[in-house]
Amino acid sequence: MFPPRLWAVLAIVPVLFAQPGGQPMSATAKKQLEYTRSHYTKYEYRIPMRDGQKLFTAVYAPKDAAQPYPILMQRTPYSVGPYGIDNYRQVIGPSESAEKEGFIFAYQDVRGRYLSEGTFIDIPAHKVKLNGPKDTDESTDTYDTIDWLVKNVPNNNGHVGIWGISYPGFFAAFSLMNAHPALKAVSPQAPMGDVGNGDDGYHNGAFHLAANFGFYTSFKPRRGEPSRPEQFPGFEYGTPDQYDFFLKMGPLSNANEKYLKHQNEYWDDTLKHFNYDEYWQARAQGPHMKNVTPAALFVGGWFDAEDLAGPLKLFRAVEEDGAKAANTLVMGPWRHGGWAGAEGRTLGDLNFASDTVEFFREHIELPFFVQNLKGKGDGLKAQPDNQIPKAWLFETGTNEWHRFAAWPPKNAEQRSLYLGAGGTLSFAAPADAGFDQYVSDPDKPVPVMAGIGQGMPGDYMTYDQRFAAARPDVLVYQTEPLDRDVTIAGPITAALNVSTSGTDSDFMVKLVDVYPGDYPNPDPNPARVQMGGYQQLVRGEPFRGKFRNSLSKPEAFTPNKPSKIEYVLPDICHTFRTGHRMMVQIQSTWFPLVDRNPQTFVDIPLAKGADFVKATERVYRGGADGTRLRVFVIE
Repeated sequence: MFPPRLWAVLAIVPVLFAQPGGQPMSATAKKQLEYTRSHYTKYEYRIPMRDGQKLFTAVYAPKDAAQPYPILMQRTPYSVGPYGIDNYRQVIGPSESAEKEGFIFAYQDVRGRYLSEGTFIDIPAHKVKLNGPKDTDESTDTYDTIDWLVKNVPNNNGHVGIWGISYPGFFAAFSLMNAHPALKAVSPQAPMGDVGNGDDGYHNGAFHLAANFGFYTSFKPRRGEPSRPEQFPGFEYGTPDQYDFFLKMGPLSNANEKYLKHQNEYWDDTLKHFNYDEYWQARAQGPHMKNVTPAALFVGGWFDAEDLAGPLKLFRAVEEDGAKAANTLVMGPWRHGGWAGAEGRTLGDLNFASDTVEFFREHIELPFFVQNLKGKGDGLKAQPDNQIPKAWLFETGTNEWHRFAAWPPKNAEQRSLYLGAGGTLSFAAPADAGFDQYVSDPDKPVPVMAGIGQGMPGDYMTYDQRFAAARPDVLVYQTEPLDRDVTIAGPITAALNVSTSGTDSDFMVKLVDVYPGDYPNPDPNPARVQMGGYQQLVRGEPFRGKFRNSLSKPEAFTPNKPSKIEYVLPDICHTFRTGHRMMVQIQSTWFPLVDRNPQTFVDIPLAKGADFVKATERVYRGGADGTRLRVFVIE
């Protein structure tokens, strides 16, 4: 398992370091490296910031000086290596096509990482007000870097673009705040828009355990002065089954006692702030997306297990404030960073019937930068309206790309999916009220996958949910087979009416596409997947019940007293085809994707084994307050 945020880096460059002594390069890798070396000259600079600290920056400039080139840069905490002016990356820029198009590419180690001076802050906050002319944050570091580059790198045309995936996407988003006048185009891709709610850290108060543990066992503070990357052994789980590993670890507090030993302050800070307090609120980027002047292209994957919410939230934040330039959302059928790696034709058991990555690179990403930085081509405009779309999205289910003038689409009607008696699901409100119940046992939590494996597989959002539907601690509701295609386009709101015999409980809502029994299997089918009756996870999201009235002020449940929980699941653009069924699953554990709720009202990072108890969960349906999902429907 690649740690979250780091996976995208490994996907961007198949072999990041091509030094002697490593694994032999493939013929393709050698060809890529030869092209880069023959067409670009590498330089290394230490660029001074306004406080005097110097940030290490590698610049690859085209050897052809017949014309000026724009600068396309990335700022990263994951190393700009290989270091040394004679050591080159195999591919520079966001794609081979971008490299061949020709830009001045700049890569920078952010403050306090690898060869850059200063102190690194994990998930830094934006400073609304600077304390004097030498005060800094990531937006000022970006500004100062751009200012230096356009003044000191020969043969640039004065236009700058920024892109980055995951953590580098987070730093790309910082550049939109108080942007430098030379910055004309920014593409934050899978950015961590709000780590405290929706991205890597917490989701509606529920902690993403496996992902964060995996990340912080490898992403550690730098000790001492600037230095090149060190080789650290990966964490040894001692078993291929992370469900078993985390269950035996016990309460969350045991992670430090048994394994991390308080050696990673980033992990400690994450768990210290288990409410959505001022710490997390200050780190959310959405509130700072004001007066955005560069053109923005927010990119994400519908199946991104780590930062699905980031591009959606930041796109909306820019829209709400009134973008000063074009602002576009792109979502494809990808895992985290998947558009920087393979073809994007398949994911998990799903087949999208086209090379979605090539389409994105050639028809969206490259034209965006070429038009905004070079003034060439039509960019994202298309006939017949010659307009830049607000959203350019891949519709799963039909496997089609669509351009939208607004998101959600203006022709989408908000409707409710109601839970009914006997496990029914319908757009018609049930006449009778009632409830369904199950017993949630934190010692036997619902797993995130059917077999053994990772705690948060990168493609889990595509997984068959039949194993979960068969469990007694998962409620299942489904429609009759559809007599027509139904497209849901936009965010999903879960409006729950629930109770628990405990004083706290989680509630996970999953929207599932149930395939007909005669759906054909893949051909070839080496994994022997049975697609007939497949229950494809379309969207799922947890909610920690104690935060039902406020994410920053938890409240205990009164045992067995009905309470309302309303929260928003990330958007989808999915068509449930004729003959398929729509399904909703509700459960209270999802392990080890989400940490276990003891189901008693305690500070969970400090909980002891005795705090974990079984609880009877009820979900109320029918009547004015019955549980439902509000969705945007196109028929």
